[in-house]
Amino acid sequence: MTDTPSNRERAGTKAWQLIEPHWKAVDLHNGPIVFLDGFENLPVAARHVFAIWWCDSEICNGGFHQFFSNSTGVLAPEALEGFQAIGLHECAELAETAIEKFGDPFPRDREARYSVLKSIELPGEKRKEWDPFYDLDDRYYVAKKREDFYKKLDDFALRHTR
Repeated sequence: MTDTPSNRERAGTKAWQLIEPHWKAVDLHNGPIVFLDGFENLPVAARHVFAIWWCDSEICNGGFHQFFSNSTGVLAPEALEGFQAIGLHECAELAETAIEKFGDPFPRDREARYSVLKSIELPGEKRKEWDPFYDLDDRYYVAKKREDFYKKLDDFALRHTR
């Protein structure tokens, strides 16, 4: 049988199958307490993949800046933990570098994160000038490819699926 997109699973399918049953159980839009209440009820493996999935989706859509400015930024510490647990070490290092810009403790509240974002933005009109995460975004895309991101997610999901 020829290996074509029509007869093989797409990358990330196993990872999605792990988190899909829990997708609506976690509320990312109503603050840190509501988020943590739902998130902590997920199995640990699903937590790791869920957090990475959201973080990666935001970064690939609009960079770390978008991730932190949206409500999804609430799960940044969990995404970092997930990257580490799954063995995506370069992605973890880049996420950690980005998170460190917010100080300790990380501001889970969206308005607090937004205030920090505004305070660390740089002068300039173009995104590459004002976005303090611009160089991290490009490095993340390279690391994602180098680390075989979806293969590691799928392998992790397969190891943790009943």
